[in-house]
Amino acid sequence: MTDTVQPFEAEVGRVLDLVINSLYKEREIFLRELVSNASDACDKLRYASLSQPELLGTDTDLKIEIFADPDAALLTIRDNGIGMDRDELVANLGTIARSGTARFLEAAEQQKNGDVKLIGQFGVGFYAAFMVADRVVVQSRKAGEETSWLWVSDGRQGFTVSEAPETGPRGVTVTLHLKEDAREFLGEWRLREIIRRYSDHIAFPILLQVKPKADDKEAEAEPKAPEKVNEGGALWTRPRGEITDEQYKEFYHHVAHAFDDPFARVHFTAEGQLSYTALLFVPSMRPFDLYDPKRRHGVKLYVKRVFITDDVEALMPRYLRFVAGVLDSEDLQLNVSRETLQHGAIVQKMRKVLVRRVLDELAKKAKEDGYEAFWADFGPVLKEGLFEDHENRERLLEIARFRSTEGKGWTTLDGYVERMKEGQADIFYITGTSIEALRSSPQLEMARAKGVEVLLFDDPVDEFWLPEVGEYKGKKLHSLTRSDVDLSSIKGADSPETP
Repeated sequence: MTDTVQPFEAEVGRVLDLVINSLYKEREIFLRELVSNASDACDKLRYASLSQPELLGTDTDLKIEIFADPDAALLTIRDNGIGMDRDELVANLGTIARSGTARFLEAAEQQKNGDVKLIGQFGVGFYAAFMVADRVVVQSRKAGEETSWLWVSDGRQGFTVSEAPETGPRGVTVTLHLKEDAREFLGEWRLREIIRRYSDHIAFPILLQVKPKADDKEAEAEPKAPEKVNEGGALWTRPRGEITDEQYKEFYHHVAHAFDDPFARVHFTAEGQLSYTALLFVPSMRPFDLYDPKRRHGVKLYVKRVFITDDVEALMPRYLRFVAGVLDSEDLQLNVSRETLQHGAIVQKMRKVLVRRVLDELAKKAKEDGYEAFWADFGPVLKEGLFEDHENRERLLEIARFRSTEGKGWTTLDGYVERMKEGQADIFYITGTSIEALRSSPQLEMARAKGVEVLLFDDPVDEFWLPEVGEYKGKKLHSLTRSDVDLSSIKGADSPETP
């Protein structure tokens, strides 16, 4: 079959250029990204095989294999997971079907030397391979199909997709033709170090085999058998005291496909009427697609350590869509239906606890340095909960931060109430398109005359939640633009002095 030559989608080319030039000092993460993809593929096959056991065939032990050939400068990462057909290869490796990509690229390209954390907001994934390789060959056979496909690219001139001459093994094999300055990634101990640093928690065995160099006289005649390198096992099932901060961090990088360090984490096991374990992370940097309606939720659902899905809206409300992690249930069935996931009582009960735990953790973080920077990034999203989640409204109001006419920093509603003037019964505010414009608004004049502090709301979401909330701890939220505003009872600068 003749190769089909296809150009990369324009935005893929820009991503490749950005990744190759900006992540050079961090390029060992290419292996983390490829191993993470392989792990996801194994997870998907394990779940699919619950209803279609024939997909596994005789190859039932899911694993990830890494082979290094120093003489040929080849590094191969292979999994026996779900695999991809021709259309999936083109869609997953040749295009970026995510809104907001162009805006992200414009922001990233404006930075002279690139920003690893900014790029991490986007997610590097497969394209990290081109940091170390000048040619990448992907052979794939989808589970249940007989045809294997070859995807080949140099990362510059597009890619070719063709039918492989022979039927290869199920899954995906990624072969990297390493650049001259990337030969360090063919060394056994270097590979072991990277795997243990970034991928030790991967639940599937990672097997490593390094072929001896032809001129290595001390090498054994036969290469050593592939050896398992990672500890494996589900990290969230271990006691918290046995997990280091570094292990938590790397698991977050894996599950969220992120570069930043988590701002907060929640790890607990519930026992009683329901039995489940949750390990959740709150990011420190806002994902670039946070406002994309098609953005997938970040909490992966497992049942008895078996991956089920990473697309369950019912596990987290929309206003906590940035939370990443895992929920592992002992009560759901492995063949749980989507209807049960969306509307079942078990999921609803778990969700209620997850939301409370996350908000409680944010309440603790709100007392620490760094919270205001977090709020600046995630506050507008959290405020969506003020009109969506009546049950947790009070919790959200307590962790919320707002601008006001009292200084240029942030304030809490409790702080505002403490500073209220004698005779002041309401919390006053105005809304607009920017804080700067609000500070110079003529609507503030009568409040200034009384020395009354006014909250300044400039997020579009504020127009939705303010009418819904109405009051805070018995104090009405009152817009200065309303005709019924009366400040005469407030003792302020223009009040007549009493004898």
